[in-house]
Amino acid sequence: MEMEDQMESQKTRGISKDNLISERPIGSLGCVGWFLVLVSGFFVILLFPVTIWFCFKIVQEYERAVIFRLGRITNRKARGPGIFFILPCTDSIVKVDLRTVSFDIPPQEILTKDSVTVCVDGVVYFRVSDPIASVVNVTNADFSTRLLAQTTLRNVLGTKNLAEVLSDREGIAHGMQSSLDEATDNWGIKVERVEIKDVKLPVQLQRAMAAEAEAAREARAKVIAAEGEMNASRALKEASLVIAESPSALQLRYLQTLNTIAAEKNSTIIFPLPIDVISNFMRK
Repeated sequence: MEMEDQMESQKTRGISKDNLISERPIGSLGCVGWFLVLVSGFFVILLFPVTIWFCFKIVQEYERAVIFRLGRITNRKARGPGIFFILPCTDSIVKVDLRTVSFDIPPQEILTKDSVTVCVDGVVYFRVSDPIASVVNVTNADFSTRLLAQTTLRNVLGTKNLAEVLSDREGIAHGMQSSLDEATDNWGIKVERVEIKDVKLPVQLQRAMAAEAEAAREARAKVIAAEGEMNASRALKEASLVIAESPSALQLRYLQTLNTIAAEKNSTIIFPLPIDVISNFMRK
C-alpha cells in the first residue's frame, strides 16, 4: 500500500508539473499582441543599423535565457548558450545560472527526540535543472531553497536521538537530500548533496559524556588487568607442575636467578639453598 501511495504521489507530482508547463501560453499572443510584434519588427528593420545592437543577446556556457514576449514565454526550452535574436520592444529575458551553488545552513538549535538541545549546521549543494520552472514557479528559487533547508534540518533532526545525531550523520544527510529534492522539484532545483558540518553540545553535557567515557575506559582497564592476572596464575601453576616433575629444575632456576642479580652490579650475594636440605630438618 505504501509503494502504491508513493507511485500515485509521484504520478500526481509529474502531472501537476506537466500541467504547469502545458498551461504556459506559448504563441497565444492574440491580435493585439501580434500587432505589437509586427510593429516592433518593422521598427527594428527600419532602424536596422542602430537596433542591431539591441536585438542580439549572448549568454555564457553556464547560463540559460528564459525569453518573455509580452509577458508570455515564447518557448518551452530556455535559450543558450551562445547568441540569439530578440525583439527589443516586446521581448525581455531572464538569465539563469546553471552552476552548482553551495551555502552554509546557519546553526540551528534543535531539541532531539530524547530532549537534548544541540546546535547543528550543515552545507547544501544544489543547481538549477529546469530554468523555466525556476523563473515561473517560484519568486526566488535560491532564497526559497535556503529557507527550506533550514526547516528541513530542524524537522529531520527532531525525530532523532542524540546518539543517532552523533553517529548517523550520513543517514541524516541522505534523508535531508531526499526531502529537499522532492520539495524543490517543482521549482526546477536539483539538490545534489547535503552534509552535516558540526554538532555542538552544551558544556555540561560534554562533561557528563567525558566522565562516562572515562569511567568506561577505567572499567575496561580493570577487566583487562584481571584477565592478565588470571592468565599469569595459570602460567605459574603450569610452571610449578613442570618443576615438580624434575627436582634439578629448581636448582637451575636458582642459578639463573643468581646470574641475573649478579649482572646488575649490586652488593647483595644470594646463596641458593636446596629445598631438600630444609625438608630434612623439618622431618626431624
